[in-house]
Amino acid sequence: MPDQPSRRTALMLTATSLAALPSCNVMDMFRSEPMSERRVTMIEIDKSRRKMHLYRGQRHLKSYRIALGREPRGHKRQEGDGRTPNGTYVIDRRNPDSLFFLSLGISYPNRADRARAARAGVSPGGDIFIHGQPNDRRPVSGDWTEGCIAVSNRDMREIYRWVGIGTRIRIRE
Repeated sequence: MPDQPSRRTALMLTATSLAALPSCNVMDMFRSEPMSERRVTMIEIDKSRRKMHLYRGQRHLKSYRIALGREPRGHKRQEGDGRTPNGTYVIDRRNPDSLFFLSLGISYPNRADRARAARAGVSPGGDIFIHGQPNDRRPVSGDWTEGCIAVSNRDMREIYRWVGIGTRIRIRE
Protein backbone atom coordinates (compact mmCIF):
# COMPACT_ATOMS: atom_id res chain seq x y z
CA MET A 1 0.00 0.00 0.00
CA PRO A 2 1.51 3.40 -0.98
CA ASP A 3 2.36 5.85 1.76
CA GLN A 4 -0.43 8.32 2.41
CA PRO A 5 0.38 11.83 3.63
CA SER A 6 -0.38 12.49 7.23
CA ARG A 7 -3.40 14.58 8.15
CA ARG A 8 -1.07 17.39 9.25
CA THR A 9 0.77 17.34 5.89
CA ALA A 10 -2.55 17.43 4.02
CA LEU A 11 -3.72 20.44 6.03
CA MET A 12 -0.43 22.25 5.44
CA LEU A 13 -0.65 21.57 1.68
CA THR A 14 -4.24 22.89 1.60
CA ALA A 15 -3.33 26.03 3.54
CA THR A 16 -0.29 26.61 1.31
CA SER A 17 -2.41 26.15 -1.83
CA LEU A 18 -5.03 28.62 -0.62
CA ALA A 19 -2.41 31.19 0.35
CA ALA A 20 -0.81 30.91 -3.09
CA LEU A 21 -3.98 31.96 -4.90
CA PRO A 22 -3.46 35.69 -5.62
CA SER A 23 -7.09 36.50 -6.43
CA CYS A 24 -8.49 34.61 -3.47
CA ASN A 25 -9.07 36.34 -0.16
CA VAL A 26 -9.06 33.44 2.27
CA MET A 27 -10.92 35.48 4.90
CA ASP A 28 -13.84 35.97 2.50
CA MET A 29 -14.40 32.22 2.56
CA PHE A 30 -14.78 32.23 6.33
CA ARG A 31 -16.96 35.29 6.97
CA SER A 32 -18.97 34.93 10.14
CA GLU A 33 -22.13 36.20 8.42
CA PRO A 34 -23.44 33.88 5.67
CA MET A 35 -24.53 35.38 2.33
CA SER A 36 -28.20 34.74 3.16
CA GLU A 37 -27.83 37.07 6.14
CA ARG A 38 -26.47 39.85 3.89
CA ARG A 39 -29.23 39.50 1.26
CA VAL A 40 -30.77 42.90 0.60
CA THR A 41 -34.54 43.30 1.10
CA MET A 42 -34.80 47.03 0.30
CA ILE A 43 -32.83 49.56 -1.72
CA GLU A 44 -33.37 53.26 -1.09
CA ILE A 45 -32.15 55.88 -3.54
CA ASP A 46 -31.78 59.45 -2.32
CA LYS A 47 -31.42 61.38 -5.57
CA SER A 48 -30.66 64.77 -4.00
CA ARG A 49 -27.80 63.35 -1.91
CA ARG A 50 -26.64 60.97 -4.67
CA LYS A 51 -26.75 58.00 -2.28
CA MET A 52 -27.95 54.41 -2.45
CA HIS A 53 -28.70 52.62 0.84
CA LEU A 54 -29.07 48.86 1.13
CA TYR A 55 -31.17 47.28 3.91
CA ARG A 56 -31.99 43.84 5.21
CA GLY A 57 -35.26 44.37 7.05
CA GLN A 58 -34.63 47.41 9.27
CA ARG A 59 -30.87 46.86 9.35
CA HIS A 60 -28.79 49.26 7.25
CA LEU A 61 -26.10 47.27 5.45
CA LYS A 62 -24.19 49.77 3.36
CA SER A 63 -24.38 53.05 1.41
CA TYR A 64 -22.90 53.96 -1.98
CA ARG A 65 -22.32 57.12 -4.00
CA ILE A 66 -24.36 57.18 -7.21
CA ALA A 67 -24.66 59.05 -10.48
CA LEU A 68 -28.04 59.70 -12.11
CA GLY A 69 -29.50 60.82 -15.40
CA ARG A 70 -28.40 64.06 -17.01
CA GLU A 71 -31.64 65.73 -15.75
CA PRO A 72 -31.82 64.24 -12.24
CA ARG A 73 -34.55 66.44 -10.69
CA GLY A 74 -38.15 65.34 -10.89
CA HIS A 75 -39.90 62.14 -11.90
CA LYS A 76 -39.24 60.50 -15.24
CA ARG A 77 -42.08 61.57 -17.55
CA GLN A 78 -41.11 60.21 -20.94
CA GLU A 79 -38.52 58.38 -22.94
CA GLY A 80 -35.38 60.42 -23.54
CA ASP A 81 -35.93 63.01 -20.79
CA GLY A 82 -32.73 61.94 -18.96
CA ARG A 83 -34.56 61.63 -15.64
CA THR A 84 -34.43 58.87 -13.06
CA PRO A 85 -37.94 57.88 -11.93
CA ASN A 86 -39.29 58.49 -8.42
CA GLY A 87 -41.41 55.88 -6.68
CA THR A 88 -41.38 52.29 -5.49
CA TYR A 89 -40.42 49.54 -7.90
CA VAL A 90 -38.75 46.12 -7.76
CA ILE A 91 -35.61 44.63 -9.22
CA ASP A 92 -37.02 42.56 -12.07
CA ARG A 93 -33.94 41.24 -13.89
CA ARG A 94 -30.19 40.70 -13.56
CA ASN A 95 -27.82 41.10 -16.49
CA PRO A 96 -24.25 39.80 -16.10
CA ASP A 97 -23.52 40.70 -19.78
CA SER A 98 -24.59 44.35 -19.62
CA LEU A 99 -22.95 47.08 -21.67
CA PHE A 100 -22.39 48.79 -18.31
CA PHE A 101 -20.37 46.16 -16.40
CA LEU A 102 -23.18 44.45 -14.43
CA SER A 103 -26.78 45.62 -14.20
CA LEU A 104 -29.97 45.16 -12.22
CA GLY A 105 -33.23 46.05 -13.97
CA ILE A 106 -35.82 48.27 -12.27
CA SER A 107 -39.52 47.58 -12.99
CA TYR A 108 -40.12 51.07 -14.44
CA PRO A 109 -42.58 51.87 -15.97
CA ASN A 110 -45.31 50.64 -13.67
CA ARG A 111 -49.05 50.96 -14.39
CA ALA A 112 -49.23 54.55 -13.08
CA ASP A 113 -46.18 55.59 -15.14
CA ARG A 114 -47.70 54.12 -18.32
CA ALA A 115 -51.06 55.80 -17.64
CA ARG A 116 -49.41 59.19 -17.02
CA ALA A 117 -47.42 58.90 -20.25
CA ALA A 118 -50.51 57.82 -22.20
CA ARG A 119 -52.44 60.88 -20.96
CA ALA A 120 -49.54 63.06 -22.14
CA GLY A 121 -49.35 61.22 -25.47
CA VAL A 122 -45.72 60.14 -24.98
CA SER A 123 -43.77 56.94 -24.41
CA PRO A 124 -42.81 56.44 -20.73
CA GLY A 125 -39.46 54.96 -21.71
CA GLY A 126 -37.99 51.96 -19.95
CA ASP A 127 -34.80 49.99 -19.44
CA ILE A 128 -33.93 51.74 -16.19
CA PHE A 129 -31.11 49.95 -14.38
CA ILE A 130 -28.67 50.11 -11.53
CA HIS A 131 -25.36 49.52 -13.27
CA GLY A 132 -21.61 49.99 -13.23
CA GLN A 133 -19.43 51.97 -15.61
CA PRO A 134 -19.47 51.58 -19.42
CA ASN A 135 -17.48 48.57 -20.62
CA ASP A 136 -16.24 50.29 -23.77
CA ARG A 137 -14.60 53.42 -22.35
CA ARG A 138 -13.06 55.05 -19.31
CA PRO A 139 -15.15 55.54 -16.16
CA VAL A 140 -17.56 58.47 -16.34
CA SER A 141 -18.17 61.00 -13.56
CA GLY A 142 -21.03 63.33 -12.71
CA ASP A 143 -24.64 62.67 -13.75
CA TRP A 144 -24.22 60.95 -17.10
CA THR A 145 -26.84 58.22 -17.55
CA GLU A 146 -30.05 58.36 -19.57
CA GLY A 147 -32.05 57.87 -16.37
CA CYS A 148 -30.31 54.92 -14.75
CA ILE A 149 -28.49 54.75 -11.42
CA ALA A 150 -24.74 54.25 -11.85
CA VAL A 151 -22.07 53.22 -9.35
CA SER A 152 -18.42 52.23 -9.57
CA ASN A 153 -17.68 48.76 -10.93
CA ARG A 154 -16.28 47.73 -7.56
CA ASP A 155 -19.51 48.78 -5.83
CA MET A 156 -21.63 47.16 -8.56
CA ARG A 157 -19.90 43.83 -8.06
CA GLU A 158 -20.91 43.88 -4.39
CA ILE A 159 -24.45 45.17 -5.03
CA TYR A 160 -25.01 42.55 -7.74
CA ARG A 161 -23.96 39.81 -5.35
CA TRP A 162 -26.33 40.99 -2.59
CA VAL A 163 -29.46 42.01 -4.55
CA GLY A 164 -31.87 39.49 -6.03
CA ILE A 165 -34.90 39.65 -8.29
CA GLY A 166 -37.93 40.89 -6.35
CA THR A 167 -35.96 43.27 -4.10
CA ARG A 168 -37.94 46.46 -3.51
CA ILE A 169 -36.38 49.76 -4.54
CA ARG A 170 -37.66 53.15 -3.38
CA ILE A 171 -36.40 56.18 -5.33
CA ARG A 172 -37.00 59.67 -3.93
CA GLU A 173 -35.78 63.21 -4.51
